[in-house]
Amino acid sequence: METDVLIVGGGPVGLALALDLARRGVDFVLAEAGDGQVTHPRVSTVGPRAMEAFRRWGVAGAVRAAGWPADHTLDVAWVTAVGGHELHRLRLGTAGERTPPPYTPEPEAICPQHWLAPLLTARVGIHPAGPVRLGTRLRGFTRRPDRVSAVLVDGAGVRTAVDARFLVGCDGAASPVRKACGIDAPERHRTRVLRNILFRAPGLGALLGPRAALVHFVTEPGGLRYPLRAMDGRGLYRLTCPAGPAEAAKVVRRALVPDVPVEVLSDATWHLTHRVASRYRAGRVLLAGDAAHTLSPSGGFGLATGVGDAADLGWKLAAELAGWAGPALLDSYESERRPVALGSLEESHRNLRRTLDRRLSAALCDATAEGERARAAMGREIAASDPGREFDAPDVHFAHRYASPVIADEKSHAPPAAPGRAGGGDGEPSWNRSALPGARAPHVWLAPGRSTLDLYGREFVLLHRGPCTPDGLARAFGDRRVPLRVVRCDDEEVARRYERPLVLVRPDGHVAWRGSAPPADPGALADLVRGAGTTGRGAPGEGAGG
Repeated sequence: METDVLIVGGGPVGLALALDLARRGVDFVLAEAGDGQVTHPRVSTVGPRAMEAFRRWGVAGAVRAAGWPADHTLDVAWVTAVGGHELHRLRLGTAGERTPPPYTPEPEAICPQHWLAPLLTARVGIHPAGPVRLGTRLRGFTRRPDRVSAVLVDGAGVRTAVDARFLVGCDGAASPVRKACGIDAPERHRTRVLRNILFRAPGLGALLGPRAALVHFVTEPGGLRYPLRAMDGRGLYRLTCPAGPAEAAKVVRRALVPDVPVEVLSDATWHLTHRVASRYRAGRVLLAGDAAHTLSPSGGFGLATGVGDAADLGWKLAAELAGWAGPALLDSYESERRPVALGSLEESHRNLRRTLDRRLSAALCDATAEGERARAAMGREIAASDPGREFDAPDVHFAHRYASPVIADEKSHAPPAAPGRAGGGDGEPSWNRSALPGARAPHVWLAPGRSTLDLYGREFVLLHRGPCTPDGLARAFGDRRVPLRVVRCDDEEVARRYERPLVLVRPDGHVAWRGSAPPADPGALADLVRGAGTTGRGAPGEGAGG
């Protein structure tokens, strides 16, 4: 069998890459060892930048409608036990009543992995009707100068030889693909061994009433201080706790005050690691998602970072296969995405340390005056630690600005945004007010339900207004067979946010170049952004960038 791309791993990131490649007409095979179902879900929230990618791929509506109740609270509460003493609460409303933020057409969505994975798998398509081969493992592969030769084995033991132009390992934290390439992923913080207990307690929400939450951080001196999370809004929950020999049902009972029936569905031990691969590429083999980076789940940045990998890699693979990519384009995948993983890793670790570093009084759970004082003090400490940073961090999702050889350089005098929540007196973050090269192109509503982001995705887009004539740039792109669509947009709000009359946006929605006038050498700019230039440090933008 021959194909352009072999994707190994059918988790959310592998499926995201499949969606992107399918949209670009790239032939691929996705090998997934499992059956496409998730019995022990980990991922629960899909962040806003990932939702923007899903919007581009046509699945955002399905993700949002997967089943989370619109009237279920999204609150986060710190408690000595669920239904016990409450120490602090972040009131976040419900999915049905929250006001959409001004900076994105796609706010975060609650879609746990046992809903998300089957949804995306069905959308991509299952063999023989589609490219997803379930119950199929990668037995081994050999890297060659012009292809990767791999062997797949299905559940019946049938072997299939595959020759692919590229192989992408989306095969998780242990990543046999990464290990086979000899790529290290050094530990950046201490590994922790934890336990996830999935259970049903159908009557719990009704008994809690206004004390219910999306996430309860069980905070008690006996060792529980991790989240208990509602997984479907209807009685399915997941408790995270330190690994240990205690019976799962007893651990769950310890975390709950109401005496409700509890059915333990699964109990899994896992390793919380903080790693980023030293390289994302070994010839024609590339890494994405957990194969390239593992983060603490504190903040929910893991899925967002992985989907961002897919959005960056997909169009570059398509360009390489179509023959218009220069030698630097595919290498820019690592130089753009690895810094994002490093930044997200450190932010998620800060969130984790905020939880772990709290010193809990032995009297915290006591029904005594000393216990009341301990709870009041802990409530004040939690409130003062900026706990909302873990649950509302759009800067982490949006503020990164790529600096790579395929981005035209433009010096910004504004300091980079600190990781955390978006600032600004009007609630509008700086990164949605400017189309700096390397940054995500700003969102502006062009009409009800139609965003500027909907203009981008399939090809480069040159957004222009005023008297500027981009004919020379269009010819330069055409001469190099680089797909470009020229869009005239005289919208005043777009002009205010995008700042320049000429803005070139890549297929992944990031700005490649902008100028007050056409570049002096359109061919040099076209070469730069397709990876055939010498450097992204300035040349085509000089004198035209404004």
